[in-house]
Amino acid sequence: MAEATEAPVWAARKLLRAARGGTLASATGGQPFASLVTPACAPDLSLLLLLSNLSEHTRHLREEPRCAVLVAGAPETENPQTAPRVTVTGLAAVLDDAALKARWLAVHPYGALYADFADFNLWRITPRGGLFVGGFARAHRLREADLAPDPAAVAAIVAAEAGIILHCNADHAGAMAAIGGAASGVAGAWRMATADVDGCDLVLGERTLRVSWSAPVASPGAVRAELVRLAREARSRSA
Repeated sequence: MAEATEAPVWAARKLLRAARGGTLASATGGQPFASLVTPACAPDLSLLLLLSNLSEHTRHLREEPRCAVLVAGAPETENPQTAPRVTVTGLAAVLDDAALKARWLAVHPYGALYADFADFNLWRITPRGGLFVGGFARAHRLREADLAPDPAAVAAIVAAEAGIILHCNADHAGAMAAIGGAASGVAGAWRMATADVDGCDLVLGERTLRVSWSAPVASPGAVRAELVRLAREARSRSA
């Protein structure tokens, strides 16, 4: 849940990174259509969808790539309007990228059951703008630049990601378990699945968990500092 005092752009980025389900708005012949999708974020914050060619929305995107995706967090009260949410508008295109497909699977591990079916393709939605609503009557327009993390920072973390994940899971399994348990309330052997400029994703079986940094980072050293901070905070809470 986004705090009222939190910068809207940062809150929107965190909400997008944490989303495991959302609504895709597509259109055909001028007729709008909405459907449930399961997004993941690429390192550059573009949205990844694994879609079947048999789906109605896939046919729409092939005819008209302009689309929108809505994701929402938990409401602050019983009123659903108090939920933070972000709508991203952009252009959809089929993507043949094994690394990004693996990233989608990292946060949707159940998808391994059908990810390699011949009728499924990875799609990327490149953001062109959007709207973040932090709760009731708290709306903020998002520009394309707001939804594009610093390219140099993205490239630096992408280059180091595999090493970060290997090191954390092999040498700091206890810290990963502590961070995951503290953030989710579920104890277990949590493992790191992804890392990016805004945070990391942890996995326990088919359960995935998004953990955000305190602010966007630009170097592997900053990732390490955030993980050290998270591990200390998790252990102090359990002490």
